[in-house]
Amino acid sequence: MKYLKITVYTLLLFLLYLILPVYLCRKASFHPILTVIIFYILAILFASYLYSRYSRKKNYIQYQAQNLQEKINILNEENSRENKSVLALQAKISRYNSLKKIIEEINENLGTDSVSESLTEISFSVISNNQGVCNLYLVDSLTQKLTLFKTRKEDKKLIIKAKEGDIFDLWVLRHNTPLLIEDIKKDFRFDLERLRGEELRPVSSLVSAPFISEFKFLGILRLDNSQTNFFSQDDLRFLMTISDIGAVALENSELFQKTQELAIHDGLTALFTKSYFLERLREELKRSARLDSVFSLLMLDIDYFKDYNDKFGHTAGDIVLKKLSQTITEFLKDYNAILSRFGGEEFCVIIPGLNREDALGLASRLRERIEKERMVLRRQETSVTVSIGLASFPRDGVSEDQLISKSDKAMYEAKQKGRNRVCCT
Repeated sequence: MKYLKITVYTLLLFLLYLILPVYLCRKASFHPILTVIIFYILAILFASYLYSRYSRKKNYIQYQAQNLQEKINILNEENSRENKSVLALQAKISRYNSLKKIIEEINENLGTDSVSESLTEISFSVISNNQGVCNLYLVDSLTQKLTLFKTRKEDKKLIIKAKEGDIFDLWVLRHNTPLLIEDIKKDFRFDLERLRGEELRPVSSLVSAPFISEFKFLGILRLDNSQTNFFSQDDLRFLMTISDIGAVALENSELFQKTQELAIHDGLTALFTKSYFLERLREELKRSARLDSVFSLLMLDIDYFKDYNDKFGHTAGDIVLKKLSQTITEFLKDYNAILSRFGGEEFCVIIPGLNREDALGLASRLRERIEKERMVLRRQETSVTVSIGLASFPRDGVSEDQLISKSDKAMYEAKQKGRNRVCCT
């Protein structure tokens, strides 16, 4: 069809520009050649007019097409930006939804280990996409130094040598402020020569945020990577949000741990309470029965303790109890002993793996050590003595009631025989 139209148009042009002039020459009343010339001039002028009009329309259409293409490009660019914004918003929503997971996991278990595990896991997966390294440092309450507590690594074989942090962690500790480094080699705050001297693992970019609660520095959560420009300002802001939640969670876990310790430790002597000691005694009975092993139970009572209270006051009595608990703890530190303030001036001790004969010798040495220990009460140097009762598993009993009854009976026997001695039934 297309070729037919072209053929028809060609024939029409042939008739118009070749046959028509010949026809005009024959019919013209004036000079035929002049007629042909005038015809061709008019034809050329008409063709020029048509070409000019066509060119203007073509240019106008091209101009319109360019405008439309520019508008299309602008719309595409805006659409691309909108898509990127939507994706970024979705990523932010996904990130902040992960905070809900942190809070839920923290609420399930307030232990420091569990809290730290949740913080490192979420940070490493959401911010670092499980790439590079995530370290969580806690501040040692005694030395005030950083201690590596939890770590997540892309390379499981990688060894973290900076157990107390490197110069970047110390910078955060010193300034109490978050840190973002896009390219370590271009960061003027740190000495590259010193970095080389410390032989650090390959780190090119990092982001770090402190755990701060009411002006108390608790630790640092840090992410680093061997690639430059791996972390952004958004990563830093999100990490700061996690660290704010983490600071509260770590402080709560610390309070929870202290509460647990207070629940099982005597407030004065720091030894185990009676209720917790009985739980440990039941556990030791099961363990020893299962392993067919032995253990011994000591029950100690301070001789004439009431006289110390009457003579020196109840504050002095507390000093005696604290001093005695320290002496017993120090003396038995190599025996894995379980110590308890059983009530008032009575103490109970479980010594795993020790039979009756060996326990009797150990108890006698402990009694001598206590007798020799000097203390000052109201500017007077004095000392205390103890009466000790001994019972052993399984020789003297196979239940907690039997062992406690036997050791208590032996202790009262020591009291009746003159005190400051060790007895066994």
